[in-house]
Amino acid sequence: MKRVAYGVVLLVFLAGFAGERQKNFPVVQNTSFSTGEILDYHATFWGFSVGHGSTRIDSKIYTMNSRPCYKIDAFGTTSGLATWVSKVNDQWGAYVDTAALVTHVAYRKLIEGPFRRDEIVTFDHNSNKAEVKVMNKVTGVYDNVKYYTVEDNIRDIVAGFMYLRVIDFNKYKKGDTLVISGFLEDTSYKLKIIYGGKDKISTKIGKIICIKLIPIVPDNKLFEGENSVTAWLSDDGNKIPIKIKAKMFIGSTGIELESFRGLRNQLRIVQ
Repeated sequence: MKRVAYGVVLLVFLAGFAGERQKNFPVVQNTSFSTGEILDYHATFWGFSVGHGSTRIDSKIYTMNSRPCYKIDAFGTTSGLATWVSKVNDQWGAYVDTAALVTHVAYRKLIEGPFRRDEIVTFDHNSNKAEVKVMNKVTGVYDNVKYYTVEDNIRDIVAGFMYLRVIDFNKYKKGDTLVISGFLEDTSYKLKIIYGGKDKISTKIGKIICIKLIPIVPDNKLFEGENSVTAWLSDDGNKIPIKIKAKMFIGSTGIELESFRGLRNQLRIVQ
């Protein structure tokens, strides 16, 4: 009887301890996207078609860290003559918490000319740690493991972009700045984004009223100036990316939506 009583006390103690350790995630209101959404884009450079991109939210819900998650993937490939210059075949993916829109697991498989990177990042939100594993190009094993301290409710770049889609921009005035925190490769960052008001954008799909966002790009050797990138999200219930333009030192590039399926809300097209 003493052993039974001791066991009961131990179980209660452990249950209480586990409860203290369990992360209390915030709940993010999301009426913009759900499972089964597919967005397809075409990419241009100096006005010429150079490739294609797509984002896909899997039709199933997955479990990561005992939490329900969306599986979201973004793909980018070069096509035509662009493959002769530098062949690109990239995949960025993440398992994103359906309630908090934080990242539990992120992964990247990058092929950009001779450059290769295959990595998996697992986030421990209880200890605020990120485990980054990079595949060994020779053995094919994820044997290069490093750990980093991250902020509360951290997001990778995929989840960060999805989080933009649930923000109520009616609360912002033109010129206001919002900040998105995230983690990429080995660095935590805070990306400042200027709300640029609303524009009517002409696309092959039709004219769409959009929310204009201008990320403040840190000084680098790729983009020309801190306001070199502009993104437009549909100003409707979906807030899907419609168009992105970037001024680079070697020329202008961009992507534009060309088709869509599985939207949670009807896309608003105007005359």
